[in-house]
Amino acid sequence: MYCPFCAHTETKVNDSRLAAEGAQIRRRRECLQCGERFTTFETAELLMPMVIKSDQRRVPFDESKLRNGLAKALEKRPVSGESIEEAVGHITRKLRGLGEREVTSRQIGEIVMEELHKLDEVAYVRYASVYRHFQDVEAFREEIDRLRHRRGRIPSEDQLELLPGESPRSRQNRDKGKTET
Repeated sequence: MYCPFCAHTETKVNDSRLAAEGAQIRRRRECLQCGERFTTFETAELLMPMVIKSDQRRVPFDESKLRNGLAKALEKRPVSGESIEEAVGHITRKLRGLGEREVTSRQIGEIVMEELHKLDEVAYVRYASVYRHFQDVEAFREEIDRLRHRRGRIPSEDQLELLPGESPRSRQNRDKGKTET
């Protein structure tokens, strides 16, 4: 590694630590000639699969498009930027984990919907409405019903209600009542 201050070729690593949830290694280095210290980050260079669009075009995977789509769905929702970044990380790891050279935009959309379902149900429905081309209010209602039936967990207390006047506790009680009949 060249020293960024004097361009000397020999540096020494003083400290190494994991960063970015273990996806990077942060190294503190010192130049053996000028004594200046600097930090470097090391990451594995992994290729993302190509995306096959609905019109059969193949385009490179673009993480910024993924991030923007999530941010749009989560706009004005109580979800932190850090949570969005974690979701982007989960989605990209899942895509790499598929081990495929090409994935369809439909597969990516389904993975995004899974991740949004975990983050925020309103954002999930919002994204689904665009992704699945909802044409009327009935399509929204059907998706909300599917969401209610799919729900295999108690909604978190900090998640806002899906419908006005519905608290997480009342949803839990209502859903219990449906399964008992």
